Amino acid sequence: MKHKIPKVGIVSLGCSKALVDSERILTSLRAEGYEISADYAGADVVIVNTCGFLDSARAESLEAIGEAIAENGRVVVTGCMGLDAAAIRAVHPAVLAVTGPHQYEAVVAAVHDAAPPLHAPFLDLVPPEGLHLTPRHYAYLKVSEGCNQSCSFCIIPSLRGRLASRPAADVLDEAERLAIAGVKELLVISQDTGAYGLDLGHGESDWHGARVAARLTALAGALGKLGPWVRLHYVYPYPHVDDLIPLMAEGLVLPYLDIPFQHASPPVLKAMRRPADQDKVLERIRRWRGLCPDLAIRSTFIVGFPGETEADFEALLDWLDEAELDRVGCFKYENVAGAAANALPFHVDEDEKEERQLRLTEVARQAADRRMQAKVGRVLDVIVDEVDDEGAIGRSTADSPEVDGSVFLQGDTAGLNPGDIVKAEVFAAEDYDLWAEVAGPAAPRRPGR
Repeated sequence: MKHKIPKVGIVSLGCSKALVDSERILTSLRAEGYEISADYAGADVVIVNTCGFLDSARAESLEAIGEAIAENGRVVVTGCMGLDAAAIRAVHPAVLAVTGPHQYEAVVAAVHDAAPPLHAPFLDLVPPEGLHLTPRHYAYLKVSEGCNQSCSFCIIPSLRGRLASRPAADVLDEAERLAIAGVKELLVISQDTGAYGLDLGHGESDWHGARVAARLTALAGALGKLGPWVRLHYVYPYPHVDDLIPLMAEGLVLPYLDIPFQHASPPVLKAMRRPADQDKVLERIRRWRGLCPDLAIRSTFIVGFPGETEADFEALLDWLDEAELDRVGCFKYENVAGAAANALPFHVDEDEKEERQLRLTEVARQAADRRMQAKVGRVLDVIVDEVDDEGAIGRSTADSPEVDGSVFLQGDTAGLNPGDIVKAEVFAAEDYDLWAEVAGPAAPRRPGR
């Protein structure tokens, strides 16, 4: 009698860190013989990886769980909201199991209970680099879990724990497997990438006969020698971030920094429990761009934080106008259950938050457009994401997937495939996007080890 191979589906919500968790769960299950279902109907059990950072994210997670129950009926819940199992079961008592973030073994065990595996694992069921939910040419590389910061608007430390870094050799082993599998871009992520290795005392580990420290600069330099683009995300602005800029100027790491500045007014930053000397930050940005003129800086900001006055907000706009950041995300402040900021006085009216978000977005757009217009006439390296009958769409070194702009490629695009890296001459720019003519294949940024 032929037994049916069990199938599992997954709904992955929230940030790229959660996406990596989903990939690890799928990799474990695939190694045990499970097949991955692309829809509810074909799955024997559905995993919903939730986000619990904001109340709106919790509502989205509950909605996704409800949809999975309605469409399939057999649902395992994991992720950040999984820490509040009572809240989930109060709305959806039919869920089979609830686990917290990065509790991979508990998720796999719950799937076993719902749809037992047929046989023992066979290693050839899973490629060495594991399973990924991103396109084949780029992958997220998580270097640590948790966070030691105490920002008043955030509950990440209570959701995902304190900083827990991976040894450098473990990260490099994973990155090497990805590179061998054909990944062309590694997106380095964590809750606080700049703090990587602090909990390990920046201790060294052995990798291919060399000792590599668990320190961001050492790790980034080693990753840069593997071949793929290396893009750094969620880098808190510690002093040692200055040491990354020479690596970018040298071409070892992409000239791209994702730094969540959050605000520029000292009183607001103090209330947020964030670094509060934005004049020095402006000096650092000028110094960074002096060393690496192609440096692109992405950041996120919160408007309408409790106590934010019009003067505070105007100070933020003035700072943004001077900083001329390349990419900006703007969020309206929202209470998060358990966050210290909830108890602060003078909460801002919702209409005022909306108006400030629109104003900041426009100032940021204008600054980005000025930066982009300066690229017209230049030849840039572009990684291809999509190809169709009308041309191709890619990204420059200044663009991370899904959150930044695009480069619309014209000319000889017929032979291009996702993951190809080409040189392209920019002939037009608008806001965060570029239009360019393919000029030929790009030379490798860095030879393999």
